Amino acid sequence: MLQGVMLLWFILTAMSVAYVAVDIRKTPESKVLKWGFILLTIYTGPVGAFLYVLGCREPLPGMHEQYVSVRWRQVLGSTMHCVAGDGVGILVGAVLGSVLSLSMLLDIGLEYILGFGFGWTIFQALFMKDSMGGTYGKALKTTFISELLSMNCLMAGMVPVAAIVKASIPGGNNPINPEFWFIMSMALLIGFISAYPMNWWLVSNHLKHGMMTVRPEPPEAEDQQMPQGMTQGAAGMSGGAMGGKTVSNFEIAKMTLLSFALFALGILIALVVGG
Repeated sequence: MLQGVMLLWFILTAMSVAYVAVDIRKTPESKVLKWGFILLTIYTGPVGAFLYVLGCREPLPGMHEQYVSVRWRQVLGSTMHCVAGDGVGILVGAVLGSVLSLSMLLDIGLEYILGFGFGWTIFQALFMKDSMGGTYGKALKTTFISELLSMNCLMAGMVPVAAIVKASIPGGNNPINPEFWFIMSMALLIGFISAYPMNWWLVSNHLKHGMMTVRPEPPEAEDQQMPQGMTQGAAGMSGGAMGGKTVSNFEIAKMTLLSFALFALGILIALVVGG
């Protein structure tokens, strides 16, 4: 029965990725979020495609700005961006941990370091630096806390699921077997769900961006002189850009401690039940 479920899941995932990769080209979204939805669909199959259609795909021409302005869609884009970037490093870490026969704690540590490192330095800071002041250093500083909190909650949901299911399914810890990839897919899906509430808080307090709308400027705008202090670009952007900090350092510290507590709880469950 498990083999049949996995076969169906992988077929649906392939179809979903093909659909999102083709359809999202005409969606007026930023390139990094487009790639994010493709990666999310690779991880979560038809669930990712469903979230793209429900949360980002423009329902009618000219409606994308209004469509994605709803808070839950903004948070969806924020969470998706986190899981898409972190997921690359996490999967690489999971494969390396299996190949090197690492213990559970070392495997979790490797996944965390690679996931956070790729998500923060590449998917957040590098790909979003133009919307955060234009410098890589400033983008690294701006996105560190938001990436840390989101990553902790992602791992808090993902770690126990992966550990428990791998311990229950023979061959589930071997990346050569399809069971490994099915388990990691389910774990990333649960991680997405567990990171969503924290991203709601981050977006609500302007500590993280949400969905965006990027449209080409009309041709007649190219001949118009731009106001002083502005530069003419190839696209017009609107939607969930990060604003100034609206919460105190004390509130941020409390949420940081909460995220680490949730992560620790996830590790404890993994060790007790799946160890």
